[in-house]
Amino acid sequence: MGDFAERVRALPAAGARLLRRRWRLALVVTGLLAVLAATPWVWVRTSSAPYVHGAADVPEAPVALVLGAGLTRSGKPTPFLAGRLDVAAQLYRTGKVEVLLVSGDNSRTDYDEPSAMRDYLVSRGVPERVVVADYAGLDTWDSCTRAKRVFGVERLTVVTQGFHLPRAVALCRSAGLEAHGVGHDTSRGWATTTAYGHFREVFAAGKAMWDGVVARPDPRFLGPAEQGVTRALTP
Repeated sequence: MGDFAERVRALPAAGARLLRRRWRLALVVTGLLAVLAATPWVWVRTSSAPYVHGAADVPEAPVALVLGAGLTRSGKPTPFLAGRLDVAAQLYRTGKVEVLLVSGDNSRTDYDEPSAMRDYLVSRGVPERVVVADYAGLDTWDSCTRAKRVFGVERLTVVTQGFHLPRAVALCRSAGLEAHGVGHDTSRGWATTTAYGHFREVFAAGKAMWDGVVARPDPRFLGPAEQGVTRALTP
């Protein structure tokens, strides 16, 4: 009878110890998951930080890679894409780059980002002969790796929105390019969209690290080598 009473009294203490062990395990697991979740974002930031510049101080490069950012219903560049193109045109006019490689989505006949990007640049005084279109830049990794493997680019300046720039630079450098980057600042005109863009980048970093470090997949459309950039760079 005495032994039974002692066992009963011991139950709360044993339960408390078990609960503490479970809490400690939960905290450890949560910490590990947090580290794993943060690793891609840290990789993007640390691997790109030395190569992010303003338009005035970016090193000269033969090519600017302008990444697509959508079209309006009328087939014109969205304001974000127009901003990227304006930055690229400025880089060309100031002699920072010689050729503009516009890379976007043309996966269906009624949607042609690269042609709209080229038309926009030409309408703002950029010579058509220096604008080269990549019609299969379906995402950032595809645009970067196609610049290297299809168009033969070795050194470039990637142009996109500021919040997207670290990921774009990290992926281009992972694709084997000597890449620097210049961003279009949208924080004043589109504060809410820009904030969402920064938030989204935290999650997009996971796919970026998978593509650029782990899997390194072929672009969805690889195709043969193209000489457009080489011809545009030839005097």
